[in-house]
Amino acid sequence: MGELETIRVGIVGASGYGGVQLVRLIRDHPQLDLVYLGGDSSAGKPFSDLYPHLSHATDLIIESVDVDTIADRCQVVFLSLPNGLAYQMAPRLLEKGCKVLDLSADYRFSNLETYKNWYGGDRADAETAAVAVYGLPELYRDRIKDAQLVGCPGCYPTASILALAPLLKQGMIVPNSAIIDAKSGISGAGRQAKTNLLLAEADNSVCAYGVARHRHTPEIESIGSDLAGQDILVQFTPHLMPMVRGILSTVYATLRDPGLVREDLVTIYTAFYRNSPWVRVLPAGVFPQTKWAMNSNMCYLGVEIDQRTDRAIVISAIDNLLKGQAGQAIQCLNIMMGWDETLGLPELGFYP
Repeated sequence: MGELETIRVGIVGASGYGGVQLVRLIRDHPQLDLVYLGGDSSAGKPFSDLYPHLSHATDLIIESVDVDTIADRCQVVFLSLPNGLAYQMAPRLLEKGCKVLDLSADYRFSNLETYKNWYGGDRADAETAAVAVYGLPELYRDRIKDAQLVGCPGCYPTASILALAPLLKQGMIVPNSAIIDAKSGISGAGRQAKTNLLLAEADNSVCAYGVARHRHTPEIESIGSDLAGQDILVQFTPHLMPMVRGILSTVYATLRDPGLVREDLVTIYTAFYRNSPWVRVLPAGVFPQTKWAMNSNMCYLGVEIDQRTDRAIVISAIDNLLKGQAGQAIQCLNIMMGWDETLGLPELGFYP
């Protein structure tokens, strides 16, 4: 694609938090033209009815979802839908020549039995799933550039896998020793009205959920096994925090070599991510905060070694709606189109 060519894009599932992030990012992207917004429950409404503060940014009306209409107008389609819906339309969009980026879990698994065990559903799209590429650019950039279908990672897996990847890829930790303690802002649960997300319920409180059975566990294990070259298990526990945005993932794992020191890990991580513009490995003794990553596509990593317990400790911070969702999808699209992967994405939020 020529550098000056503008690409027509559409969003299916535009009314949620993932959708509104995409609208904002696409509007600021110099080579993307937003031409379609689709949704069922909000069909017929101006997008500005849902998000009045964007009335000056787009005058698009949300339309009923129709694959033929989408394919006629769009070269690229973002599917920002609940799990179980993307796989019903992605094969047809691909047949019609669209590039597809799925923000749900539908195309994150090469093994559909794993998907069905954790998410349910009657999948009949094995051939389509087989060509999907996992959309974590720091690990699979070479595959993404040739992909037509990308399954964008979840926010928890993004933060956790980026923290674990160098340890697994280089065989530095004891298999199955990784423990992931992760915390998310409330926006990660979506825009639906739920009792546990009310201010009176969630404020001034921290709670664990999905203990020992959270759906992101097999996603982390699948990619971790690919990196390690063997099947691995992780202990993953997510927590809901009284904040709007952000993921903080703290990973503990037992080292094979107890002689390593913190500075060794800094060197290893810096080398591993040397070609990754959206990952910042912090200096020794500095550990990230979610506020640093808020409203940006950055992932901040801080590393430590506890020589008393022979464990590596890696702390990862991202914005769950950007690097953990919409920003990462744009990053993948940039790679698919042969553009600089930083194009149109925010490097710095406003602080504090």
